Amino acid sequence: MNPNSASVEFYFDPISPYAYLAFHALPQALAGLNVHVRYRPVLFAAMLKAAGQRGPAEIAGKREWTYRQVLWQAREMGIDMQLPNAHPFNPLPLLRAMLAAGDGQGCVNRWVVQQVMDHVWQGGADPLDGDRLAALVQSLQAHRAAAWPNASALTPDAVKALLVKNTDAALDRGVFGVPTYEFNGALFWGLDALPMLKQAVAGNAWFGGSEWAQAASIPVGVERQI
Repeated sequence: MNPNSASVEFYFDPISPYAYLAFHALPQALAGLNVHVRYRPVLFAAMLKAAGQRGPAEIAGKREWTYRQVLWQAREMGIDMQLPNAHPFNPLPLLRAMLAAGDGQGCVNRWVVQQVMDHVWQGGADPLDGDRLAALVQSLQAHRAAAWPNASALTPDAVKALLVKNTDAALDRGVFGVPTYEFNGALFWGLDALPMLKQAVAGNAWFGGSEWAQAASIPVGVERQI
């Protein structure tokens, strides 16, 4: 990492189709900028639980729209994408497989993220199929052994703790969904926030100005009882 480069935290869960699209769009979105991206897997379900919400795929109508929209967006963006055979699914094995192949501090490199994202969102298969999952884990572990030949393997308990730590730290920072990008303490949520992130990293003063700050101080007019 260049010490003079900007740093962006990318919070993601491979269960999210928008995180998949954002992952593939990120290099082009930040092209020409001196920026280092740190990829942090988090558990999206824990964020939903903390906010008392359901995910898009758990809401009738929104579920169908989400799948149609992401397939259209992938087509428009030139990104290969097929829906897995069932969704949502339990992403914990994939999240833990990534972290077990990471730096031991909660971050994983882009190659690792790509293997897992493509495992889920290309081919239309079952992300949790035993044979497929075993092959993926083996590939990720071989990569880690080559990237960090002197690093000891992470225990299952250590990997679980890293996921909890990543998710709790993200919640403490105000992250409520995936994908989210953090730059200089500011959070940018969603695939459609990539142009905003680019402008912020490029130094656009608006992101430290009065409108940005005032948006957080608008009073609540009414609260619905659900």
